[in-house]
Amino acid sequence: MQLEERLFQICFSAVLVGAILLGGCRPKEETPLASGSSTSAAPILEKTNLFATNATTESEENKSALTPGISGKIILQGAPPPEREIAMEPTCGKLHATIPKTRLYVVGDNGALADVFVYIKEGLSGKTFDPPAAPILLDQVGCEYTPYVIGLQTKQKLLVRNSDPVMHNVHPLPKVAGNQESNRAQMPKGKDYEYTFENPEIFLTYKCDIHPWMYAYVGVVENPFFAVSGADGTFHLKNVPAGKYVVEAYHRKAGKLAKDVTVVDGKSAPINFTFEIPRAQ
Repeated sequence: MQLEERLFQICFSAVLVGAILLGGCRPKEETPLASGSSTSAAPILEKTNLFATNATTESEENKSALTPGISGKIILQGAPPPEREIAMEPTCGKLHATIPKTRLYVVGDNGALADVFVYIKEGLSGKTFDPPAAPILLDQVGCEYTPYVIGLQTKQKLLVRNSDPVMHNVHPLPKVAGNQESNRAQMPKGKDYEYTFENPEIFLTYKCDIHPWMYAYVGVVENPFFAVSGADGTFHLKNVPAGKYVVEAYHRKAGKLAKDVTVVDGKSAPINFTFEIPRAQ
């Protein structure tokens, strides 16, 4: 009996040591590139992953828990012009598994149109809103700005990050007086740059002069009731107070549409916008 117990103890100890050794050899989880931490080699970016982040404003798991407000969907009728391949220089090109294309029309199933800036244009006269404390992040990944279209409140902080292994230069090009232009080089995985804008401006342009295909567009408004349509074409303006409003949907190429909407008891009837391809495309 003592011999059997001794054999059991030896076997148990061997299994325990093996488990400890195997556990200690597990590889550490990689830090996502967008966190700004350095990596030894730049990963190849899949096209779908890059643009899924760019187009979506509400994650799938949060859609069922949206706060009260104004919701709807954007649809594009007709076939948009084909997107053009971007002729990236080799250092940027090798960051992609496939050749990147322009993002003039990001269209999903059944004509769902992404990258439409939706905001309350009228109905808030006399009301002022403090800028949110949380900043908005504009990243540079794979030598492209992402998201391609974002929203920002006046005086709210916008952080621009370089998650790439190459240098960029960050060049906002405002057209509205009082919004400041600047042009600064940003080193690979360098410090985030911070920007604020004093005045409303829809589609304030960011570009990189080193890589001339790099653009992003910022919708700057005076209120917090704005959104960018996601890959499924949906949008949601959160926590809108009761009242009558004009809501505008603005797409860089398809133009803009506006609708009247009334919010009662924290919500409104869904409002949808249908864009058509402009003739002069």
